[in-house]
Formats: sequence, C-alpha cells, structure tokens
Amino acid sequence: MLVLIVGPPAVGKMTVGHELARRTGLRLFHNHHTIELVLRFFAFGTPAYRRLVDEFRRRVFEEVAASELPGLIFTYVWAFDHPRDAAAIERYSAIFRERGARVVIVELEASQEERLRRNETAFRLAEKPSKRDVTASRRQLLADDAGYQLNSRGVFDGRADYLRLDTTELSAGDTAERIIARFEIPRLSADAKTT
Repeated sequence: MLVLIVGPPAVGKMTVGHELARRTGLRLFHNHHTIELVLRFFAFGTPAYRRLVDEFRRRVFEEVAASELPGLIFTYVWAFDHPRDAAAIERYSAIFRERGARVVIVELEASQEERLRRNETAFRLAEKPSKRDVTASRRQLLADDAGYQLNSRGVFDGRADYLRLDTTELSAGDTAERIIARFEIPRLSADAKTT
C-alpha cells in the first residue's frame, strides 16, 4: 500500500504520517528525508538537486513496493497548478500500482495561521534541518502560499482513493484515525506498536 499525504508546507504531513505509521506499521518516508540529504550537496531547485531527489525517491518506492513491507507513507507538497507535480504523483503511484498495491491520497488543509504556528514545532525542526532558520522558513511558507495553488480546492472530492481533511482543529492522532477509518487500513496489534 502507498499512502500519499499531500498539502502545503507545515500543514502536518510528516506528523500525521508519523502517527499513521505508529498505528499501522506502514513505513514513513517524508519528503525531507531526500531533500535534506541532497541539500548537503546541491542548492534547492537546481537540475542536480531535482534529479537526485527524484531518483532517491523512485528507488525507495521500487524497493518498498517489491518488498514484504506492509507499505509506505510518503509526504509531498503538491502544487496543483504545476503539471510537473501531478506527473510526479502519478510516477510514484505507478510503481506501487504495477505491483498490484493499493494507492490512496490524503490531502491535508489548515489555516495559514495554524501552519505558521506548526512551522516552528520541535518535531518539525528536529526532522528538517533546512527549516531551522524559522524566519527564512516563515518567509518561504508565505511565498509558496502566494505563488502556488497548494490545495486542490475539492477537485478530487468524491474519489474512492482520495480524502481531504481540514486539520486546523484536529490533532495528528485524530487525523491518523480518520485516515485509517476511511481507507480501512489494518492496525498493528497493541503490543506491536512502535514509537
């Protein structure tokens, strides 16, 4: 199974993914696992950066899809007004679908005010070193909001493989529970849960 969690920066994708992984045994592969690695060598957005991030992601998807693992949770900032992002979602999904795996997409939304608050949480800053300059990170979040369409505006509502949730008032745990219920994702037994 592949669970794609999409949404704008600091909406809670990684935190929800962490809670979902803890409850289900699916492995979390958040977008900054590759971003942080490649940023050590190449600037964000350069051709080398894009090639490496995409290649690392593709290889992880291929290996997980071919393995005995129960599945993968992947987080992604999808600019809905950029065809390149839709193509990436399709490429990543195809790797799992070609092996008969189920693919679902969860879109998270939250108010900008809440996202600016979440932008500075300890968990986010621990997992994403490139976000530790919170002034620059805040500036980038606001620029991304102004420059891109980072939510679908309901265009996929009603699809069986899609769930859109406003998490402004929801905890990560409550959001994970809604995802599990909506897609009937098997849970780990209580004694098998990991943190």
